[in-house]
Amino acid sequence: MDAKEQSLIHPWKDEIFQIFKAGGVSQVAYVPDAGHAQVIRHVLADKEMHGVPVTTEEDGVASVCGAWLGGQRAVLLMQSSGVGNCVNMFSIINNCRFPFLTLVTMRGEWAEFNQWQTPMGRATEEAFEMMGINVLRADRPESVAEVVSAGFDAAFEGGDAVAILLSQSLIGRKKWGVK
Repeated sequence: MDAKEQSLIHPWKDEIFQIFKAGGVSQVAYVPDAGHAQVIRHVLADKEMHGVPVTTEEDGVASVCGAWLGGQRAVLLMQSSGVGNCVNMFSIINNCRFPFLTLVTMRGEWAEFNQWQTPMGRATEEAFEMMGINVLRADRPESVAEVVSAGFDAAFEGGDAVAILLSQSLIGRKKWGVK
């Protein structure tokens, strides 16, 4: 691994995976996203977890609800740009009282270069709250593990629906065509 690749490794991403592992998560549904790539790699390498790639975020909502019905804990990883796609599907969480946990990498905020990301980035928190999903936010690397752990417990011990927003400043700047 070269220096550039090493700089992309974040200990807090390893901590997220460890929280999932310690908490008995069996399935992780995800829409491929660079911000979640390190966690996804851990999931795919783990013999006790099953990574479930989905083509749309709302399929991820259905996947984690189905896992719960099958007696398993599951988490959804997605980007803020996909939250708007899920609003109708979020009703299943509320109506069926499913515990729900999603980790959302944010776009459309800090140092955003792609203005198509901005409207949904601004609306993400409100969209979750409007659908009865509690929102927690991590803005600093040292707060991620505590926020994710709290959200995990609220979902799987308390039966709550929780979205954890991982700020764009945690993930880093994105640029087109820059290697």
